[in-house]
Amino acid sequence: MSRLDVAKETIAYLKFWMGVLVVSNISLVGWLLSDTNNAPGLKTYAAIFSVAVITISIYIVHKYVKRIILTLENL
Repeated sequence: MSRLDVAKETIAYLKFWMGVLVVSNISLVGWLLSDTNNAPGLKTYAAIFSVAVITISIYIVHKYVKRIILTLENL
């Protein structure tokens, strides 16, 4: 398999997981906005922490994909 094909497959794989992270983030934010009053405090704090972690993870995956795309110019 050529380096170009490996890079393309890696990008496709990371795009899939970034999509999963985005959907999870949207779902958690939606839950926080709609049901925060009925949820116990610990669950609310855990959801806020999870949103922060997932958002940071999305950013990291995005930067990694961007770096791979920039290396494609050299191939």
